[in-house]
Amino acid sequence: MTESSPNSLEVRRLGRTRYEECYELQKALVESRADDAIGDVLVLTEHDPVVTVGRGASIASVAGADVPVVEVERGGEATYHGPGQLVAYPILKLPEGRRDLHRYLRDLEQVVIGVLGEFQLVGERRPGLTGVWVGTKKICSIGVAVRRWVTYHGLALNLHTDLAPFRRFRPCGLDPDVMTRLADLVPLPPTNLLGEVLFVKHFCRVFERELPPSAPPGPSAFEGAGPGYRPLPVL
Repeated sequence: MTESSPNSLEVRRLGRTRYEECYELQKALVESRADDAIGDVLVLTEHDPVVTVGRGASIASVAGADVPVVEVERGGEATYHGPGQLVAYPILKLPEGRRDLHRYLRDLEQVVIGVLGEFQLVGERRPGLTGVWVGTKKICSIGVAVRRWVTYHGLALNLHTDLAPFRRFRPCGLDPDVMTRLADLVPLPPTNLLGEVLFVKHFCRVFERELPPSAPPGPSAFEGAGPGYRPLPVL
């Protein structure tokens, strides 16, 4: 592992990806992080249309879905991923004092609440549920897994996502009409870039991480970075 600050966070912006490719990347990163071959990584992407089913549901629960369905080991039930959605997969090695999955979930919610605050929106939690709401509508779904105390899977924040696919099953076991997106609440650029920048800002704040110093990329700077990797712009 190259020498860096213990609080350093590498951000990998993959652009649009197939879910299966990103899932394989996550698993490889988890093993590398558990072995201390790399530091903490935050993967940001948006997926081709797909429904993922966590440990809390079964394939039968998404019989009405008309997009590919993938069963995974994260917590939670079924949810939809598609273009216009900011998907974040933190690959974090939880230190001794933070090996509490309930706290980790609440911290992820707090990151999203911070992002919504940038748009003068009040993000809220719901007792007994995981995710973030604005009023009576759910805007962010969360489902995580941990291996050797390294986190993977993560969250999906609806920016300008098409909400119609949610209506073909019960997302997270809820009424499909509960889902909302940021573009229906505030004016929003047509890409995920602003959401990504704000997410990284609040992720670093909540998890006490810092981005490594910027350097001009060399010929092999992005080698092995993953499909569609793009560096985070400095604003």
